[in-house]
Amino acid sequence: MAKVEMNAPRIKSVTPLKERRLLVTFVNGVQNIYDCRRILNLDRFQLLRHEAFFKAVTVDPGGYGVSWSDEMDLSEYELWDNGVEIEHGAALNREETAIDQVERG
Repeated sequence: MAKVEMNAPRIKSVTPLKERRLLVTFVNGVQNIYDCRRILNLDRFQLLRHEAFFKAVTVDPGGYGVSWSDEMDLSEYELWDNGVEIEHGAALNREETAIDQVERG
């Protein structure tokens, strides 16, 4: 199912998953899996290689992105445009699978 919105919706929640992926839930109900491995080679994201740091991700105030620190963040546009949407028809099964893979502290 193609995303039809021109602008990225704000983020409702984010959950760190195994293999440096994020489960991002947007305020419109769409859920994306964003693979952070694609950015690990960038200097500013090197700390994401450390599991404890990666798991400390939070939603920015207002839902305009996610961040790990004041210097390290991803916008809602990046997460929306480059994440893989969990299809609504398979959302329950895929979400359960994703949640099963959540790294708990």
